[in-house]
Amino acid sequence: MIPPGLDRELADVVGTRWVLTRPGELLAYTSDGLPGYRHDPALVVLPGTRDEALAVVRLLARRNVAFVPRGAGTGLSGGALADGTVVLGLNRLRRILEIDVDNGWAVVEPGVVNAHLSRAVAAYGLHYAPDPSSQSACTIGGNVAENAGGPHCLKYGVTVNHVLALTVALADGSVVTLGSTEGEVSGYDLLGAFVGSEGCFGVVLDATVRLTINPPAVRTMLADFPTIDSAARATSAIIAAGLVPAALEMMDQPTIQAVEASIYAAGYPVDAAAVLLIELDGAAAGLDDDVARVAAACRDGGARDVRVATTEADRQRLWQGRKKAFGAMGRVSSHLVVQDAVIPRTRLPDVLAEIGRIGREEGVTVCNVFHAGDGNLHPNIPYNGNDAGETQRVERAMVRIMEACIAAGGSVTGEHGIGVDKLPYMPRLFSEATLGSMCRLRDCFDPERRMNPGKVVPVRSCREWAMSPAARR
Repeated sequence: MIPPGLDRELADVVGTRWVLTRPGELLAYTSDGLPGYRHDPALVVLPGTRDEALAVVRLLARRNVAFVPRGAGTGLSGGALADGTVVLGLNRLRRILEIDVDNGWAVVEPGVVNAHLSRAVAAYGLHYAPDPSSQSACTIGGNVAENAGGPHCLKYGVTVNHVLALTVALADGSVVTLGSTEGEVSGYDLLGAFVGSEGCFGVVLDATVRLTINPPAVRTMLADFPTIDSAARATSAIIAAGLVPAALEMMDQPTIQAVEASIYAAGYPVDAAAVLLIELDGAAAGLDDDVARVAAACRDGGARDVRVATTEADRQRLWQGRKKAFGAMGRVSSHLVVQDAVIPRTRLPDVLAEIGRIGREEGVTVCNVFHAGDGNLHPNIPYNGNDAGETQRVERAMVRIMEACIAAGGSVTGEHGIGVDKLPYMPRLFSEATLGSMCRLRDCFDPERRMNPGKVVPVRSCREWAMSPAARR
């Protein structure tokens, strides 16, 4: 419960328009990009400036109110849900404050959309490398919270590799700076601890992020395979050959057919069991030799065809199909569940076969579109959420898939975070002592645990919540 009059006090800070309390206004904030979970926030406050955001944090501290920081709401683990508490939306803080071309960094507010940053620095021959599929909507602050990845993270690394410094408001309203643009700092790596903390450690007021020089040459390839197994084995063969593509993505036939039936059609072969979308970049000299080696690895692995994009428009078209695959699945059914797990790359053939078997046994269609080069799986299941029987089969299939990934030596998230969705798996992966260490680390930033309560670490109260039927509908 929130204290009486809090909405009026928040309105004094940000203006009445930016405090949402009506059920219709709150509806958009009851879920994130994983709509299987719904929580009702007490209210949503949307500051428009850094000073307003800090004033809101300090007001909530004085009133001892729990709150959940939220960016664009594109997260896929239920990480930005608020159950009877306050949502602090940061999507209005979308200014790019500084671009330092010579040193290759930019200072941005947390609500800057990922793709907008790359667009803003394109004229300088630079880009922001982490590129989640939701990059046309997701925000840099949200990327920091989830340590987001993306197709090109195979070569360039995830968000933590591209954040130099953060200015952060802690739960008590104090402001700290983590990291530095001046290189490595002494002491503990608090910046590294903060990135990926899922909004439990603090509110990002601004982020200094590394900008990457655009590669002088790029080659994008599409290889189609008659079986998923052959595509999985070709993936390992490419990496084993000593090649490091900028991106190495796989889509299976259900995904291909969903894309090709949508406005995002990219010219993928609809009769292929799987395709690999492979991108190589770097100096032009020698790049075509690497293309030939990748093509040979694909053909040796059983590829029916390997083609290279001949124009930038062709390349963009191939990527559009991949990046919009989740959106294309919206035509398949009314609901979609998206999972995220990482396995050792060499286990891809076994685990993909197991996922196929689980889908058949549960009578659900699993669409696989994922970062094959990283072993980062994204099994998706379109379904009718209004059909209780089908919903139960989908939930059962997802649990079995996650257990299969754990049994293969994997983990339960590569880039989507833990949120509330992965809480039940944490005790399988970590000992009580390790989970306790995570809690104590959190206490260093937020000893009262008012920020994003009930996420990431399954303390006793969280486990009870997770088992409550009323909490998940």
